[in-house]
Amino acid sequence: MTTRAAVNPAIGITQNQRRTWRAMAGLRRFVSKKPLGALGLFFICVVLVVAAVPQAFERTDPNTVDPFRILEGPGSSAWFGTDQLGRDIYSRVVHGARIAAVVGFGAVAIAAIIGTTIGIVSGYYGGWVDLVVQRFMDAILAFPPLVLALSVVVAIGPSVGNLVFALAFVSAPSFSRIVRASTLSVRQMTYVEAAVSIGQSTPLIILRHILPNVAAPILVVATGAIGSAILVESGLSFLGLGPPPPNATWGSMLSLEARFYLTTAWWLAVVPGVAISLTVLAFNLLGDALRDVLDPRLRGR
Repeated sequence: MTTRAAVNPAIGITQNQRRTWRAMAGLRRFVSKKPLGALGLFFICVVLVVAAVPQAFERTDPNTVDPFRILEGPGSSAWFGTDQLGRDIYSRVVHGARIAAVVGFGAVAIAAIIGTTIGIVSGYYGGWVDLVVQRFMDAILAFPPLVLALSVVVAIGPSVGNLVFALAFVSAPSFSRIVRASTLSVRQMTYVEAAVSIGQSTPLIILRHILPNVAAPILVVATGAIGSAILVESGLSFLGLGPPPPNATWGSMLSLEARFYLTTAWWLAVVPGVAISLTVLAFNLLGDALRDVLDPRLRGR
């Protein structure tokens, strides 16, 4: 008895190889049709690699203070210059990528799980459950994300874990609204009604019929939400409510010292500012490309 991974004698390849080739062909089509989205994906991959192994890219320890290299301009010895304490800006930007990635991906992953669960339950059951849940989501969405995240962090204290929780709390309603709208549409489909008529359980219907059909908008929203989470994290770190020193974060590098030395040491603000801008832009470009690819109404463009 042969398995699905066995070699097909007619063509001499395995099912796994066929899936790999299909994935590679899909990636090539994505690159050719959405070059800006592919560029954003490439930059995101670079940031993730740097965040995973920052020690492989750093030149010096990011927290080493050198009084003989204070405010040294960009050059061969310090590619992005040094700060007011003589610390290497390049190494601090490299290590800042780890916190940005952890906070961005961690917060959005938690928000996606919570928001998707709430949205599916709200959209599938409807009635008073939908009414109560969505009014609560509306109350959260009424606050600006930065202000709400600021309030949560002030209440529970600044740390990486608390920052992830605060951003997840802020981002979850966006997932809930998108997933609820998709669930309301999918719930009316014939295959869902057929599953109900033959007596399938509600959890099985949600897992087999509804969740796979709302995955595309979840992916699109998650891509943009990661960029927004990184931006909010930078804003909170700028205000001194991010990970405490000596952690190197892009937002804290833009704080009071960078503004004070802006006229004499422009690299203190420009380098982390460019890192934040390019990362957020990359996620937005990828999100727009995924929206065009995954939305059937936009595939013909």
